[in-house]
Amino acid sequence: MDEEDSGPPPINNSVNSFSSSEDTAVDHETVVYQEYNHGLDEQTHHHHHHRSHQVQESPPPSPVYHPSRHPNSIFSFPTPTAYAAPPNATASLTPFAHGSASELFKCVVKKPDVIQLEINGEMQSNASDVTVQFLAELRVYTTLARHRNICAFFGCLENVGVVLEHLDCRTLYDVIIARPLLTHAQKIDYHNQLLDGLTHLHSYRLSHGDLSLLNVQVTNESNTVKLLDFGRSVSADSDFKSPHDEPVDPFPYLQRHNYDNKPKLPAVRVEQIHPGTRPFSAPEILRGECQDPLLADAYSFGMILVCLDRCESVDVKPWEQRKDKLPADLFNGCVVFEERARQYLRRWNEGRRVLTKQDMFPEEHPMVS
Repeated sequence: MDEEDSGPPPINNSVNSFSSSEDTAVDHETVVYQEYNHGLDEQTHHHHHHRSHQVQESPPPSPVYHPSRHPNSIFSFPTPTAYAAPPNATASLTPFAHGSASELFKCVVKKPDVIQLEINGEMQSNASDVTVQFLAELRVYTTLARHRNICAFFGCLENVGVVLEHLDCRTLYDVIIARPLLTHAQKIDYHNQLLDGLTHLHSYRLSHGDLSLLNVQVTNESNTVKLLDFGRSVSADSDFKSPHDEPVDPFPYLQRHNYDNKPKLPAVRVEQIHPGTRPFSAPEILRGECQDPLLADAYSFGMILVCLDRCESVDVKPWEQRKDKLPADLFNGCVVFEERARQYLRRWNEGRRVLTKQDMFPEEHPMVS
C-alpha cells in the first residue's frame, strides 16, 4: 500500500502544543475551542477530521446559564460587569506598603454565609434572605459615586464575594461611651459627617435601612465617619409589602441580572422593609406599615443624635415605640440636638423632619436648631 493511502496521522489531544526548537514544532491544524461550550467543540473538531470532505456545521449554541438558588450564585459565572471595581478605586486610599513595582492595600472580603437548620422535620435556610441582603448592598455600592463617608467598594471576587475598604476603626457606640465626654465641636462634626453620608445615599433614592450605633464606623486616625452594612437598603421608588408577608423571591431577578450581564430591573420592583436594630427602627417599620424608607432613616438618625448628645446608648420599649411613644426622660441630658432630635422622632405623617444636606452646621456653630 502506498504511503499516501495510509490513514490520517494521529491528532494531538493537546490544545496548545509547545516546542523548544523549530525541529520539533508540531505541524497540524490549530484547534480553537469556543468558550463555555463544555467540551462540545472538541467533539465537533474530531468529527470534522473524520468527515473532511463535508461542510462543517455550525456548533451548537452555548447552554443558557441558570444560577443555583444560593447566594453564592451572585458571584458565580457570569459575574455582571456592573459588579467590577469602579475606575480609580484606590484613589482615596493610602497603601500600607510598597513593592518594587506595586502598591499594597488592605481590603475586606465579605462573602455570603448560609445557615440551614432542621425544624420540625423540615430543613429551613436563610439563603433567600442572604441573597436579598447581598443584592441590596451591591445595588448601593454599584450605584453611588465615591464619598468619604461611605465605605469604598473594590468590586467582587468571582465565586467568593464583595471586596470592600479595610477600615481601622471603632463603632460610633464605642465613640460615645468613651470618656472624657465628647466636646460640643466633636458632636457637631459627627453630626455633619453622618448627615453628609446619609444625604448622599438618599440622593440616589436609596435608604440605609438599618442605621444604628453599630453600623456607623469611625476611623481611628482621622475620626472619619463611615457608613456600611447596606443589606436592608431599599429603593424609595419600589412598591413595598409587609415584612410579615411571604418573602420576595430574589432569584428570578438574579437570573435576569446575570443572563443579561447588566443590571435590569422591572418597571416597579417589590421589596420588603424589615425592622433593623432597636431602638433605631422607625415605629412604622415595627408595625409593618412603612411606605417612605428615607423618612424612616430620618427617625433612626434622630435616635442616634439623642445618643450622641447624651454620650450614652438609650433604649425604648418596643411595644411603646410601635405606638410612636417616647420615654419622658429620653431627652434628659441633651444640650445640643434636643430640638432637632424631637423633629426627627415625630410620627412619619405629622411633620417628621427630612434629612437634607442644608442642615449641616459650621464646626464652630454655637447653637443648633
